[in-house]
Amino acid sequence: MKAQVKWISDEKFIGTSESGHSVVFDADGGKNAPSPLENILLSLGGCSSVDVVSILKKSRQNISDCTVEISAERVDTVPRLFSDIHLHFIITGEDVSEKQVARAVELSADKYCSVALMLNKTVNITHNFSIKNH
Repeated sequence: MKAQVKWISDEKFIGTSESGHSVVFDADGGKNAPSPLENILLSLGGCSSVDVVSILKKSRQNISDCTVEISAERVDTVPRLFSDIHLHFIITGEDVSEKQVARAVELSADKYCSVALMLNKTVNITHNFSIKNH
């Protein structure tokens, strides 16, 4: 896998993936685009959500929506690394099993989400969920 990041102006950069998709980064506090660290949170949420939805569909859960709210804390010293990240999954559907959602979230965090598994080495990642049954 390859990617490229190119400086555009000031503190703006554009990243282009091997598959040809682009994303803008803004190192100036995220004024015009997500900052690189915000993109890490988005990548974590995306990776985890893909897993959770896939696992729930395979377990024949009738889900209509999956949203993950992500909050993070950073250390006060430079470099300002993440110390803690929390993911709260909100699963909406019909007769959704709490046991199946718990299993899906755990499997994503512990086995399948590459982003979470990489970050887990240095960041305390926690998760929980809520279910909105129709």
